[in-house]
Amino acid sequence: MPRIRARSLPEASRVELAGRGLRIAASTARHLSPLALRRARHPGGGGLPAAVVARQLRLVFEDLGGTFIKFGQVIASSPAMFGEEVADEFRACLDTGPPADATEVRSRVEDDLGMSLGEAFAEFEPEPIGSASIAVVHRARLHDGRQVAVKVLRPGIERLVAADLDLMTPLIQLVVRETGDQMAGSILQLVSGFRVQIAEEMDLRNEARSLAHFRRLTTEISLPLVVVPEPYPELSGPNVLTMEYLDGVPIDDLAQVAEMGIDPAPLVEQVVRSFFLTTVRWGAFHGDVHAGNMLLLRDGRIGVIDWGIVGRLDADTHRFFLRLLAAALGEEAAWADVTAHITATYGPAIQDAVGLSDDELTAFVRGLIEPVLNRPFGEVSLAAVMMATQQQVATAQGIEAHRRSPAALAHRFRTLRRLRRMADESGGTTSEFDRGSFLLGKQLMYFERYGKMFLSDVPILNDRAFFSQLLSGVGEGPGGEPPEADREERPGP
Repeated sequence: MPRIRARSLPEASRVELAGRGLRIAASTARHLSPLALRRARHPGGGGLPAAVVARQLRLVFEDLGGTFIKFGQVIASSPAMFGEEVADEFRACLDTGPPADATEVRSRVEDDLGMSLGEAFAEFEPEPIGSASIAVVHRARLHDGRQVAVKVLRPGIERLVAADLDLMTPLIQLVVRETGDQMAGSILQLVSGFRVQIAEEMDLRNEARSLAHFRRLTTEISLPLVVVPEPYPELSGPNVLTMEYLDGVPIDDLAQVAEMGIDPAPLVEQVVRSFFLTTVRWGAFHGDVHAGNMLLLRDGRIGVIDWGIVGRLDADTHRFFLRLLAAALGEEAAWADVTAHITATYGPAIQDAVGLSDDELTAFVRGLIEPVLNRPFGEVSLAAVMMATQQQVATAQGIEAHRRSPAALAHRFRTLRRLRRMADESGGTTSEFDRGSFLLGKQLMYFERYGKMFLSDVPILNDRAFFSQLLSGVGEGPGGEPPEADREERPGP
């Protein structure tokens, strides 16, 4: 993988923090006060339905924009962590963003490229074709006639993100309280990964390098139906990314897909195959394959866009993933390796929490994972498996999941403080295994959704010969070089 730059965010001033804090307080009061009134009218009525709380929280996030929309996208992508109802409510955040001032966008493009808009592009459409949390996308035409998409970081987004990261903790704690008492550790993992993710996304040169890297891989490993946009480095910089324009519709827009008359099933299957191929061979993968980032193109291929988030597995997590696949493909000894890695990563406490012996824990892990990978998409739910596992561990630890009793609240916040203290003492909130496995799990849940839509009678490991051959070839990168030859160290955020 090419070198990744984590952008150094400016330090938010007291004035910026105060101003943003007032806006957060006003939006929170406007949208969440009805929940407080409802509780007051019905004391002892138990907690509010998760869907009701999620709806009001989404309104807060959309009102505040910027980092809050970005975090809302993470919630939308994590049904196993927050529950299906909450994730469904936040899916509106996947393609949502307030308008950006056209003059400021033009200035940012010209400052970044060091030339006027007319020098860079023959045409530049003033209205964006995409408006997301930290960037907008405009369609343009080069002087040689090629159609391009120009991604531009929102003007002032750096300072907004810096302030938001300091101020959003109280709302995150509210999400913890309202979506599950047992999720304190997972929330901390999520926030830590979110900070790393957004720091990388704030420099569009990372995405340009990822586009070039994965575009090259799709040609070297022969995936003719998968298209990665071509970046144009001479018209790109830290705040601007110019790339090939792909004309298509989101893969889950079933009405438009039907109008095109193209069968999406083999396309989705090839995207899933490409994901496993790059992950197994090089420990790297697209880290955000939600439906808006998978386009059914009018020429019958599938375009994979928005490479701002790329998963990269450290050596131990990579080996864990390989042994997991080997186990699911029938290598009995690999199940013990999978369990040993989980125990080594989280310590003996995980085994004590579920109250199982070594053999019983191995059987428990196998019983959870093997069906997800080997049974048809239409018969499994990865989200349900992950939620059931988390709840079983929480119950074993004495945590009252989804309860609002004083004892449960006190236990949750003691757990949260303890986890934070442990994180501070260890110098970080999550391990590379946590970050890598979180992104892996998120993508598998995306694929599960597409599988239920288009491949309901096909399991993830449908082509067992392909996966077996893939595992047997690990250790050889493109051209016979080891995968490490194509990687560089990533500096910290």
